[in-house]
Amino acid sequence: MEPITHFLTGTCIGRAGLNRKTAYATLAATLAAEAADLDVLWGLRGPVEALKHHRGITHTFLGAPLVAAVVVGAVALWHLVRKRRGATVAPVRWGWLYATALIAALSHILLDWTNNYGVRPFYPFNPRWYAGSIFFIAEPLLWALLLLAVIMPAILGVTDREIGVKKVRFRGRGWAIFALAGITALGCWRWLERDAARAMLEQTQVATAPVLRMALEPYPVNPWRWHAILETPTYYQTAEIDTRAGTMDSDAETDVLYKPAATPAVEAAKRTLLGQVYLDWGTWAVVRDAGQVAVPGIDPPRLPPGRTWTTVEFTDLRFAYAFRPGEDKRPPSGLSGWVYVVDGSEEAAEGMGSREQR
Repeated sequence: MEPITHFLTGTCIGRAGLNRKTAYATLAATLAAEAADLDVLWGLRGPVEALKHHRGITHTFLGAPLVAAVVVGAVALWHLVRKRRGATVAPVRWGWLYATALIAALSHILLDWTNNYGVRPFYPFNPRWYAGSIFFIAEPLLWALLLLAVIMPAILGVTDREIGVKKVRFRGRGWAIFALAGITALGCWRWLERDAARAMLEQTQVATAPVLRMALEPYPVNPWRWHAILETPTYYQTAEIDTRAGTMDSDAETDVLYKPAATPAVEAAKRTLLGQVYLDWGTWAVVRDAGQVAVPGIDPPRLPPGRTWTTVEFTDLRFAYAFRPGEDKRPPSGLSGWVYVVDGSEEAAEGMGSREQR
């Protein structure tokens, strides 16, 4: 999930009652709910390193207690600063504060599991990626629920002050519980709709060849609409499913992608750092020898006469569909990788999107 959902979920976790146990509960929960994404700092070492470490150790059951401890440490420093400045500080129950931060840190793993990028919660003991694929990575319905829970208590507080009602110390508990329960209910509904879409897919002969595996990817807002991917021995086929209408749309001409040939350049690209990282994460990865096609913004290698170069592209079919109205099929540029290969065997450069790994 994107940061907005994580931050707001943490706020609601704090306000759901934990803020009555200790001071700083809402602050700690808000920070801990997003802290795992500090792994984006690996991007400073290049886009391939960012892909390698994103949703890594900070997104695991082993790392969550450490993430919570770091957040509580930061809050403790803030607490000391306030005390030294003479501020009136409410009692802090550090055990409850750590429990609050830990719950929020675990919520990050759970929310990231719900989309199709996935998480590795048992890493490093089990490196497998798990993805619930029930929510799109940015879900406006979740924003609406969470923002309602955060904003409404403030609005009601202003109204109460205007009519002279005594200030409520812990306002918003009911709204926070309502939002968290709403997220859970919406997730369960989407899970049921995804299962209904899978049943439709299994009962309908979409592909003419034996199906090796299938996946269903969510759309934002609409819980009845799903993007299906099927793999056969020689090609991939996609379909659009509407569980409310009970319809499935797939064209054998336009919705089929034949598996690219495994050229020497492709095999060389798979052995690079990018290739190893991408194929570990990309459960629906497609690796294609694109020929002498330069990556936009990245100069191809300069070679002496007699030597040649080619571009090998890495894409993942989970992100190659149009999720906005009016779009054609969306190229997964942000999550696509590439390698310049020289003479079918030597790596010259690699990167993600329009960024080169240095």
